[in-house]
Amino acid sequence: MDTVLLSGGIPEPQDPLYEYTQGDPKALIDICGKPMIQWVLDALEAAETITNIIVVGIPEGVNLTSSKIKSRIPSQSELLENVRMGVMEILRINPGVSHTLVTSSDIPAITAESVDWVVKETQKADLDLYYNVITRQVMEKRFPKSNRSYIRLKDVELCGGDMNVVRTSKVTEDDELYRKITDARKNAFKQASLIGIDTLILLLLRRTDLETAVKRVERKLNITGRAVLCPFAEVGMDVDKPHQLEILRADLANRVVS
Repeated sequence: MDTVLLSGGIPEPQDPLYEYTQGDPKALIDICGKPMIQWVLDALEAAETITNIIVVGIPEGVNLTSSKIKSRIPSQSELLENVRMGVMEILRINPGVSHTLVTSSDIPAITAESVDWVVKETQKADLDLYYNVITRQVMEKRFPKSNRSYIRLKDVELCGGDMNVVRTSKVTEDDELYRKITDARKNAFKQASLIGIDTLILLLLRRTDLETAVKRVERKLNITGRAVLCPFAEVGMDVDKPHQLEILRADLANRVVS
């Protein structure tokens, strides 16, 4: 499977990570002697299921190591536009591909094993979207001080993963869905209308389970999808705050020593 590696985020001065970046992309923060994105590339390089990598947001002049990098494209103004442009570049290189792995560059603890598990798990059916979620139990066992935010459902507490699979045609051809999602990203009321106010209320009241919530969103967005319960906490352990960066620096330092 081909992957779009998103790495265009640049923290603003008010962002707690700005002191580590000073105007550079977050993906280039040093972790144990190499940029954070390189840790992700190393995992993708070693994964047997990954063929081509499109890097979004890191220019050619920045040294990155991976034989699977086929192209780099500039960061766009919006996250979903980055996904769309990355998928379109994959289709240019590999026309006809049906699904694409979309990966964030701020999950440096992932491994080839976790990448291969995600890809193989999403090949068990032919759906539009596979969204990885990690239970609180799995996350806190692996990273007990991560302080992640969780969605509390009737049957489980979850946080989202940063490695997901999407049908390419839903990104490049379904303009109505694309516009809805893009328009709703920063507007809570539009987000509510997007997934359905009834579903939102049930989520807030914790009166729906994971399967029911997914089915409701599927109907509202007219897509087929699956929330994948991922056993790898690393897929959801992203670097959003300084304490998370320090947790991962300590964790990956152990990997370097071993």
